Amino acid sequence: MPAVVLVFFAALLLALGVTPLARRIAIALGFLDQPAARKVHTSPVPLLGGVAIYLAFIAALWFFSDSFYIAQVIGILLGATWVSLLGIWDDWRTLRPLVKLGGQFLAIAILIGTGVQTEFLRNPLLNIFFTAAWVVGITNAVNFLDNMDGLSGGVAAIAAAWFLILSLQNGQYLVAPFAAALMGASLGFLVYNFNPARIFMGDAGSLFLGFMLAAVGLKLRFPGQPDAVTWMIPILVLGVPVLDMTLVTVSRLRRHVNPWTTAGKDHLSHRLVQRGATQRRAVLTIYALCGLTGALGFVIQFLPPFAAYALFGLALCGGAFVIFYFERAR
Repeated sequence: MPAVVLVFFAALLLALGVTPLARRIAIALGFLDQPAARKVHTSPVPLLGGVAIYLAFIAALWFFSDSFYIAQVIGILLGATWVSLLGIWDDWRTLRPLVKLGGQFLAIAILIGTGVQTEFLRNPLLNIFFTAAWVVGITNAVNFLDNMDGLSGGVAAIAAAWFLILSLQNGQYLVAPFAAALMGASLGFLVYNFNPARIFMGDAGSLFLGFMLAAVGLKLRFPGQPDAVTWMIPILVLGVPVLDMTLVTVSRLRRHVNPWTTAGKDHLSHRLVQRGATQRRAVLTIYALCGLTGALGFVIQFLPPFAAYALFGLALCGGAFVIFYFERAR
């Protein structure tokens, strides 16, 4: 059986087994997410689901991936471990936004120090800048997206599935185990997190998933394909978190509200519920949108540059329409 299949099933089964244990520990320690006006749940829900995701991911790679000790792999895992610890700290004692951001930049420095960064720009400083912007943006976008039962975990699983397909198709056998472990751990956790959720992943999970998806997007390569086209693929695969964060940022700036220090029911999922969808239907709709943007990313690699940019432009126009539609409705 190929190693990537073993990694996927190991992560899936470990998440299925560890998540109930994390739930019991969270209840015993009082590690609970309390209801609030800006939240959709009405009773306390145990946190620490992110710890289960992290442990399932790490253990699956440890036992079934033969590339665990490569320098870049160690750099990615060290950075991911740090942001996960940062998330646990934030779940337990709410951190100031600048402290969280500073912690994320430390993880990015670990990535860059081990050679994990973009390479399609000719200027080394621009590559470092784009790497930092990409990792911070995606990490926080997935964190933003964790606002409804099953949403962030399901989107992470779908995006990881597309990254797995792309990595296997292009012979990226270092990236494939990461994507397989992410997909398996997210799906195993989702069994307990889908509406009605019995446990939340918390920032420990959403920051970890966002950081890992950003890192996988950085490492993905397309031999024989022009960089002028392939840089768009990870953006499309992660188009849903990007769209949600853009919608929230635009909306809050229009209302003269700080996008980073204020929380509210103004995410894409909340807008769908406000338009009459149930929570489950809203989440499933976003799953479908994530599948669509991933399919666009898959297709775009086969197109000549002009057609690829035209398709990417259409996707941007679609995102702009969604933002305009919901902001006008609001």
